[in-house]
Amino acid sequence: MTFFNEENGFAVLKVKAKPHRDLVCVVGTLPSVNAGEWVTAEGHWVQDREFGMQFRAVLINSTAPTTREGIEKYLGSGMVKGIGPVYAKKLVIKFGEAIFTIIETESARLEELPGIGPKRRKRIKDAWAEQKVIRQIMVFLHSNGVSTSRAVRIYNTYGEQAIETVQADPYRLAKDIHGIGFKTADQIAQKMGIPADSLLRASAALSHVLMEATGDGHCALPLDLLKDEAGKLLLVDAKVISDALVRTLAGQDLVQENIDGQELVFLPHLKRAEEIIAERIRALSKGAPGLPAVDFDKAVGWCQEKTGKELAASQREALKLALVSRALVITGGPGVGKTTLVNAILLVLRAKKVRCLLCAPTGRAAKRLAETTGLEAKTIHRLLEVKAGTGGFARNEGNPLECDLLVVDETSMVDVNLMANLLRALPPQASLLLVGDIDQLPSVGPGMVLRHLIESRIIAVVRLTEVFRQAAHSRIITSAHRINEGQLPQTAPKGGESDFFFIDRTEPEDIAAMLVEMIKTRIPAKFGLHPIRDIQVLCPMNRGSLGIRELNLRLQAELNPALADEPAVEKFGWQFRVRDKVIQTVNNYDKDVFNGDIGHIQSIDLVEREVLIRFDQREVVYDCGELDEISLAYAITIHKSQGSEFPAVVTPLAMQQYMLLQRNLVYTGVTRGKRLVVLIGQQKALALAVKNNRTQQRFSGLLARLAGLGNNP
Repeated sequence: MTFFNEENGFAVLKVKAKPHRDLVCVVGTLPSVNAGEWVTAEGHWVQDREFGMQFRAVLINSTAPTTREGIEKYLGSGMVKGIGPVYAKKLVIKFGEAIFTIIETESARLEELPGIGPKRRKRIKDAWAEQKVIRQIMVFLHSNGVSTSRAVRIYNTYGEQAIETVQADPYRLAKDIHGIGFKTADQIAQKMGIPADSLLRASAALSHVLMEATGDGHCALPLDLLKDEAGKLLLVDAKVISDALVRTLAGQDLVQENIDGQELVFLPHLKRAEEIIAERIRALSKGAPGLPAVDFDKAVGWCQEKTGKELAASQREALKLALVSRALVITGGPGVGKTTLVNAILLVLRAKKVRCLLCAPTGRAAKRLAETTGLEAKTIHRLLEVKAGTGGFARNEGNPLECDLLVVDETSMVDVNLMANLLRALPPQASLLLVGDIDQLPSVGPGMVLRHLIESRIIAVVRLTEVFRQAAHSRIITSAHRINEGQLPQTAPKGGESDFFFIDRTEPEDIAAMLVEMIKTRIPAKFGLHPIRDIQVLCPMNRGSLGIRELNLRLQAELNPALADEPAVEKFGWQFRVRDKVIQTVNNYDKDVFNGDIGHIQSIDLVEREVLIRFDQREVVYDCGELDEISLAYAITIHKSQGSEFPAVVTPLAMQQYMLLQRNLVYTGVTRGKRLVVLIGQQKALALAVKNNRTQQRFSGLLARLAGLGNNP
């Protein structure tokens, strides 16, 4: 196998064929292929300018090998976990052409070979059975004109009944399988003869449009917009869409509700999440403070003595409010003393034996919270004891958290689902302290929880604005505040020491080249930072020459080039190498790894088809077929960086990104840098972003529910 593309099945094969003395190059598409198999190809010969004589196949099929040489190559190709070239040779010497039958029906005999015990024998037998089903799925997908790259995930989701499950309702694929959208599922459905105007198809499209909208932060869509978007997808008569909507609403797959005079359609779990948040926050805001009485002046004096830090007037007022509030929001930008205030609150209340629990949305944010407070802090998922497989939580009304005060940091990142589950697990008499920066980007998930809580005015809010003297020496912090106020950041004096720089470059290619030079050479030399571990590129967008895809490929080539003697895996459009920096792109409850977690590849085992990735202190094993959850992370989007802090941040800015150039985007990116922030690009693009304070509207009913205008239970 010279080349095989899992997305479209395109293969370049070197084939032994009589009477040709040399290997023949065969080019064509097929579901799957392994070295050692028999190939039947129909087509014609072509003389390729670059590659010479090739057989261009119109039809190509592969079947299991029958010769000893073919069987050895087939088994040793890594297609069966646990068998590499060494064991393949031994198995063929021992069992000859009967090896396939022995693995399938007499696997106990494998133990006759030294090195294979009961455990390894079972793994080989299971892997053999699994790959047979996966190949069947591949053939099924390929025959329906669909990429075979998700075959492993389909098998892991549906098991041996995968093909029957998909045939019964192909649209389930779009709902259940990460990486498969409505169009792919629809392609299979059309091939299977499901009519274009069927209600099954239209119902699936409506659910799909709403699911896609949650990816843009919406909790719902206006009725007419939902119908329009479904219409663009389906290209059918409007009556079909209306009938399907009636059906989905009757089956409660979707829910319609009038919010502030607007007809909105929700996915049921998001409507319920909004209702839970509104219900619990309104109850908290009306409840009497559950915290012990404190002599305020005495507490402030004691606190200042213990910490050696004097509280500013604004912090004293905030502390007073925190000690008498059931629910409080503390918001403000960098350097305004949020950490000092939270530490003072915790110090005073813990002295009164108040049980405090601390959490944040991401692992990095939780780690930082623990470092700044000196107390244990967990991710919200771990605090709520997320269940493997289902993604549900063990902590809820029936099994609440054991605390008197719950502190949530980086609340701007918390979406409606997570906040609803957190509030469900809050004990009836406990108090709630939410900390976050309202001017940052809203959560990646649906909703704008922090903003809506503040705008509702039913919860006590402290907005800290004074930048403290120590923080004012940092150009990162002063630049962030200038950006947030709609002013351009001040550039560092030439040759002067600074932690914030803007490097003016006009052409996208020059911006990319300077970015690579800064990361590879200049920053490591001047600041002693590691180019992979310590420096993070943050991009406004995914696509384009300055998007994360192009920059990841460029940075990988420069910082971690392929080595001939090291294994690598090509999957889902990326080549993964040892030492690569990678990011998890979806929540995986089985592995206890979450969207946005950044790790480094430790090892790649081509025999076991496994990749070992280290996330902070944990090592997690991925099957090669699960690598669609992973992307390279030399460059990530600013959205994905929320809740994280990096020693150094480098961001490209150009007018090609103009659709996404917004103040809160650049502000969020700048505030991710701890020791150094470098912006590289066009002054015009920076000026546009700083000026643009319009944020994308998110459809939600939460604000109305908090104000008591929604249909609360």
